[in-house]
Amino acid sequence: VLIVMFPSILFPTPSRLINNRLISIQQWLIQLTSKQMLAIHNQKGRTWALMLMSLILFIGSTNLLGLLPHSFTPTTQLSMNLGMAIPLWAGTVITGFRYKTKVSLAHFLPQGTPLPLIPMLVVIETISLFIQPMALAVRLTANITAGHLLIHLIGGATLALINISATTAFITFIILILLTILEFAVALIQAYVFTLLVSLYLHDNT
Repeated sequence: VLIVMFPSILFPTPSRLINNRLISIQQWLIQLTSKQMLAIHNQKGRTWALMLMSLILFIGSTNLLGLLPHSFTPTTQLSMNLGMAIPLWAGTVITGFRYKTKVSLAHFLPQGTPLPLIPMLVVIETISLFIQPMALAVRLTANITAGHLLIHLIGGATLALINISATTAFITFIILILLTILEFAVALIQAYVFTLLVSLYLHDNT
């Protein structure tokens, strides 16, 4: 619980008329991201703005904190990612069936489908709908886990090579540094991709 709650401490609520540079940069980045993500939405979709911004901040900060030595990354656990993906996906689908019932049902059967293919297409579209939250969670889990495993393996190889060949160990250490920089980018990109896909599901249903 403490690990999950800790990222929220990094984003303090401003209490002054003139903020310091850190809070100003945070607010500018949040506004830039929210404008880009909510540009495609109508008024009903924009009511999800706080949820989407909280989601991207939580996933991004959790992924970055997981890159610290001897730390734990909750987003490497499929159970936690499914716990985020399923309620958000279900919320978008329920919103669609509530406000755009005909359009939502029309997604199950594309226009101009031949009569013999109708049962098969309905089943395929239903399966693809229910796979969406699983795809969200697995994508985030796989990307974060793969990066951490690579860092762990290359770090272990660097330590093992120090006693064998200093030159080879130095090369693997440089690769480790480059991979760590890449993982910082992946941590932020995966947070953005997860939130963007939830935003697109919402756009399709509002």
